[in-house]
Amino acid sequence: MEPLRSYLAGRWQRPDAAGTPLHDAATGQEVTRISTSGLDPAAALAYGRESVGPALRELTFHQRAALLKTLASHLREHRHELYSLSARTGATKGDSKFDIDGGIGVLFSYSSKGRREMPDDTVYVEGATEPLSKQGTFLGQHIATPLRGVAVQINAFNFPVWGPLEKLAPAFVAGMPTLIKPAPQTAYLTHRLVELIVESGILPEGSVQLLCGDPGDLLDHLTEQDTLSFTGSAATARRLRAHENVVRCGVRFNAEADSLNCSILGPDATPESPEFQLFVRELVTEMTVKAGQKCTAVRRAFVPAELADEVTEAVRRRLADIRVGDPSSGEVDMGALADPEQREEVRRSLKALLESCRLVHGDPNTPFELVDADYEQGAFVPPMLLRCDDPELPQPHEVEAFGPVSTIMPYRDAEHAVELARRGHGSLVGSVVSADPDFVRTVVTGAASQHGRMLVLNRHDSAESTGHGSPLPQLAHGGPGRAGGGEEMAGLRGVLHHMQRTAVQADPDTLTSLTRQWMPGSARETTAVHPFRKHLERLRVGDSVVGGPRTVTREDVRRFAEFTGDEFYAHTDEEAAAANPFFGGLVAHGYLVVSFAAGLFVAPESGPVLANYGLENLRFLTPTYPGDEITVTLTAKRITPRHNADYGEVRWDADVTNQDGESVAKYDVLTLVAKENPPE
Repeated sequence: MEPLRSYLAGRWQRPDAAGTPLHDAATGQEVTRISTSGLDPAAALAYGRESVGPALRELTFHQRAALLKTLASHLREHRHELYSLSARTGATKGDSKFDIDGGIGVLFSYSSKGRREMPDDTVYVEGATEPLSKQGTFLGQHIATPLRGVAVQINAFNFPVWGPLEKLAPAFVAGMPTLIKPAPQTAYLTHRLVELIVESGILPEGSVQLLCGDPGDLLDHLTEQDTLSFTGSAATARRLRAHENVVRCGVRFNAEADSLNCSILGPDATPESPEFQLFVRELVTEMTVKAGQKCTAVRRAFVPAELADEVTEAVRRRLADIRVGDPSSGEVDMGALADPEQREEVRRSLKALLESCRLVHGDPNTPFELVDADYEQGAFVPPMLLRCDDPELPQPHEVEAFGPVSTIMPYRDAEHAVELARRGHGSLVGSVVSADPDFVRTVVTGAASQHGRMLVLNRHDSAESTGHGSPLPQLAHGGPGRAGGGEEMAGLRGVLHHMQRTAVQADPDTLTSLTRQWMPGSARETTAVHPFRKHLERLRVGDSVVGGPRTVTREDVRRFAEFTGDEFYAHTDEEAAAANPFFGGLVAHGYLVVSFAAGLFVAPESGPVLANYGLENLRFLTPTYPGDEITVTLTAKRITPRHNADYGEVRWDADVTNQDGESVAKYDVLTLVAKENPPE
């Protein structure tokens, strides 16, 4: 049987050695072989930096994000093929959906975020402008630009589709090509994923490379412009972090390692309460999905001491109904571990745990009933529940059995639960199952510094909760200490991990030119044509209109209060307003000022401006009194075309001033503006 090919430097390459066999987790049959003998990782990295990176960086964030959406749709059409191959890794249909559909979902999510939260440009403007001088001629602005290297990812065996895609998505939006090094046990599934990506031709050539097998001297050739992301054991993460070249070059390193995650049942629960049932259900789910081979699985289950027996029995009863066997069978609830070596590792870890715990369900050393499978051929173990009545003992907080294994332990009170949760020394996720807000606050605030994510589960959110073990692309996935100290996804944070943040100090006009976003103090262009009469293609950053002045009268204030019902004393009671140390007299409503400003800058005719869809960053800076004259200056701040749409978005800077030139209100106006030549 020929070994898997790797996709490097723009072509599929076959290793020059037979390689190591990979086996079906359920049947033990050889699936393929794997080797990197004769392959050149250094050339692959150079190809990514020199040939692929420049082409990717020419695309805008929106263009790259749109390609991700197209790719996600393509992969979704082929997911049933991936499901079939996934069964050979020991995954059930549900496990496969978790992995494959979850990975495709990350692509969709990052496509949406890239198009909605980033500019249609190659430079990302981060945060507010910082004034650095009294006269406003010297400003500071943080920008982010793509690193000019390759995003190298070294993945674990348990998520051969989600793992590569959740790392690829933010790197691609940022503008970096990716090199995937899958774990050997399930590399054939990642291999097919990359085949589908390459065959589609959707992404620019070389955006994704694949190295199937031992990484060899890959890390020796990384530079300060490359990133390295790892998912796997804490021990391997430490070795990678300390690699001589990684340290010397300051390679950006992100680790997501296994951890002793916990779930805590609140003292408000009773055997009849929804929270009790949710805790039991979630624990069994986390033990059996992917046969417990999840970095986010619950390893430690903390329960009130008085409920320990009831919880143990309820979990044991549910586990007794779990059917283990060939994952391709529709009757199976839990499949196999990745391979026999992983089964032996679980057995070794279980032996260590039994020094302080006792088994209350399951035994991997005793043959048990399987569905359509052979105990001797497949890497099967039963779900195993342990009980440790002395939670002060070290083993449950130090030893992780990376399989369907969890330990129930009692706690005394909220503070004790926090102490026990923190003894994992860094976890990816912890959950609190409780409807008692005081207990939840104590636990979350007490344990948060040792957890990357915390889920609160109760009767109020259970119907829509994604569950304890589901990382989401909008949120951070990672954790401190033992969990690796990294952070993946987290929305745009994941994109910015692959970009260099640079502080630029310059005059306003230069910053406007650099960022393509109007900066305070830079030039405005007031033309004979009102900006609202211009189609999107004709608008320019800096296009401006000045409206006013308009005098605000006492009658205006009275009528606005009467019409809106806003009769706050500062607008209606002269004596009370005069006693207010901030106002010192009757003032106009802030929203009256904003309303008048809109009337001053608007062009009323039907035309390119389709809608005002928002107002952001509103601040009232100086009170407006009856008799004041207000003027508004509206300036096109940022123009964002929408690809494949007949409109775009325009952000306007609005500055309302009084007769003394003082700003009374500042805010951004958001509009949709039609294109003169919409796409067909």
